[in-house]
Amino acid sequence: MTSKSDTGTLRLQRLTRVVFYSVPMVLISIILLVAVVINFVNVVERYLFEHAIFWTEEILNYMLMWSVFLGMVAVTYRGAHLNMDLLSNHLKGVPQRVLRGLAAITLIVCSGVVVVQSFKVITVLAKTGQVSVAASVPLVVPHASILVGFALVGLITLLRFRAYLTNDFD
Repeated sequence: MTSKSDTGTLRLQRLTRVVFYSVPMVLISIILLVAVVINFVNVVERYLFEHAIFWTEEILNYMLMWSVFLGMVAVTYRGAHLNMDLLSNHLKGVPQRVLRGLAAITLIVCSGVVVVQSFKVITVLAKTGQVSVAASVPLVVPHASILVGFALVGLITLLRFRAYLTNDFD
């Protein structure tokens, strides 16, 4: 029989999996599908009708930015970042946990620094109302991908700190 705390823990684990893995993966899939459609339409326009859609490249770049930063969240949730683990794999016990803990703390701190700086940039962009050259997209939109991505990476690293210590990601 499971206790209320076990049930609560399982619910929290499911919720974090949905928020930090499933939702980003679905959003990435949608973004990439839309990007393929936009690119296909642009190719048809260019080669069949000799008229290119002028804003395509700019929008595709912004879509790529969102895909990368959302993907970073899913990768962080799974603990699948590229690692220089030559040293940590040869350590055992407490020294290994300390090294992994330091790596996780570094990720949290660096994410925090990026979030703060990104917020400053977005605030300036919002105040000045800057838009992109071709598509007139408010520049807050692509720059928000950095803020959202790193904020979620810092949060998920904090929430899954134990997994980072033990290297046990589901």
